[in-house]
Amino acid sequence: MGTQVSLHLRGHRVYTDPAVEPAVAAVFGHLRIADELFSTYRADSQVSAIRRGELAREHRHPWVTEVVALCEEARDRTDGYFNPWRLPGGFDPSGLVKGWAAENAAAHLGRLRGFDHYLNAGGDITACVRTSRAPAWRVGVEDPADPTAFLAILELRTGGLATSGSAARGAHIVDPHTGLHTSDLRSVTVSGPALLWADIFATAAFARGGNVARWVGTRAPGYEVAAIARAP
Repeated sequence: MGTQVSLHLRGHRVYTDPAVEPAVAAVFGHLRIADELFSTYRADSQVSAIRRGELAREHRHPWVTEVVALCEEARDRTDGYFNPWRLPGGFDPSGLVKGWAAENAAAHLGRLRGFDHYLNAGGDITACVRTSRAPAWRVGVEDPADPTAFLAILELRTGGLATSGSAARGAHIVDPHTGLHTSDLRSVTVSGPALLWADIFATAAFARGGNVARWVGTRAPGYEVAAIARAP
C-alpha cells in the first residue's frame, strides 16, 4: 500500500526456535494479501474495483466486507472526521486498513512463546511485551519539520501507536466535512490499546485540527495524543 513494513522480534531463541520462520512468513503473507485487496495503487485490487463501481457487494472478499463495516463504525465514532467515502479519488480506506492489516498480521506471532514483537507499517506500530521484566519498546516520532530529528521518543509495551501528518506524503488528508486540507497541524501521534483505533483517531484528529488532545480523550477512552506538531 505504498509503504514499508519491518518486524522486530526480541527473545533468547530468535535464531534457533523452529517456530519463528513460519510465523514471520505468515505475517508478511497476510500483509501481501491485504495489499492485493486494498491498495489504491493497484488497478487489480478490490478497492480499486469498488472505486470504479465494478465490484458488487456479494463478490467482495470477506476482509473487504469487514473493513467497510469498520469504516462505517469509525465514521460514527469520529464525528465524521474519518470518512473514506468523502475523499478525493473516491472510496479510500487506507487510513484504517494499514493499522487493521498490521494488527491482524501480528496476531500470527501469538504462536511464539517467549518473544516480544514490534511491527512497524510505515510508522504505524503494533507491539507486544510479554513480561513485566522486559523493557518497553522505544519509538522515535519523526519531527515533520526536520526528518533528521525526533519530535518525541515514546515508550510502547503492548498496544498500538500511529502517526498521521503531511511529512511523508504532503497535504493528502482532508476534512471530509469541507474537502479542505488541514492547515494548523503538521502531525498527530495517537497511542492506545489497539493499533486499529490509534490509526483511525490519528487520521481523524489530523483532519479535524484544533484541540485534538481533548477531543481524542473524549471520543476514544483509553487513547491519547502522545505527540503533536502544529504548523508555524
